Amino acid sequence: MTRTELQDAARQAFGNSGLAPDAGKSWGLVAEMGWLTMTVPEARGGLGLGREAAGVIHTEFGRALIPGPVIAQMLVIEALSIADDFPERDDLLARAMGGEVMTASLSPGDRLDCVPDADEASHALVIEPDRVALVALEGASITARNSWDKTRRLFDVAPNGPRFPLATGDAATTLARRLEAQLLVAIAGDSLGGAAAILELTIEYLKIRHQFGRPLALFQALKHRVADMRTWLSAAEALFWARATDPAATLVEIGALKAHACDVYCAIAEDAIQLHGGIGLTMEYHCHLFLKRATLNAVLGGDADHWAARAGRCALDAAA
Repeated sequence: MTRTELQDAARQAFGNSGLAPDAGKSWGLVAEMGWLTMTVPEARGGLGLGREAAGVIHTEFGRALIPGPVIAQMLVIEALSIADDFPERDDLLARAMGGEVMTASLSPGDRLDCVPDADEASHALVIEPDRVALVALEGASITARNSWDKTRRLFDVAPNGPRFPLATGDAATTLARRLEAQLLVAIAGDSLGGAAAILELTIEYLKIRHQFGRPLALFQALKHRVADMRTWLSAAEALFWARATDPAATLVEIGALKAHACDVYCAIAEDAIQLHGGIGLTMEYHCHLFLKRATLNAVLGGDADHWAARAGRCALDAAA
């Protein structure tokens, strides 16, 4: 399936649902369409389409502000699909691909914080320095975390249930890096999809909103401002598809991609509010849905300062 075909399928599926559609219906549709199985090898019941296909899906979810734990669920599925064999693995993988909620942290480190939909999940992925495991959440302490972005529900989790080891030692380190890269690509894709959507909505608004008897889209200063936004987005999209599909890309390079994509998303969302004028300042207007998602994306997976520091350490290590 080509990138265009996947984009068309996602837009047809969510085209009539509006922005930030019902979470339950969206989740059922995601599972039914098989999008959770994008990167799983066909031998394990997945579609085997690779990181590019997953990038398309995350981009389209960002365009529509799809709620729910899709990013976290796909991390769990990826971990299970390549984990060391254990008796429950195939059953857990099948359940996760079928839509049973299993979640993971969207923040760096080995703590279970910023965990989407943990109150509805049966298991959570635990990534520690020398071990990756799936832990049952029955009886866990789950605390809601307040967030400006209402399209995602985040929790802090303290699990105490049984754990299913997925990898240990060097294998755990390798798996953890792979999962972190997948998380960063997903957030970057979500950000660029959202940036594209709010820019398109802004351009349409400028075409229909009149001032002094003329559409705002005819004012040269606004044309230049929108052209700048389009340039930022086009450059970020080119970087995304080049780096997200490059198997040789390092974790720091993918982290830089994520940070840049989020910077572009925030900048476009902030400018979109200004270009919408007074109505753009209304908290219930769609501009704010995108801005709030953009600001949350900017900190998930590590913010720009986090990745700048890691890039600096890598540069120092290389020069030593």
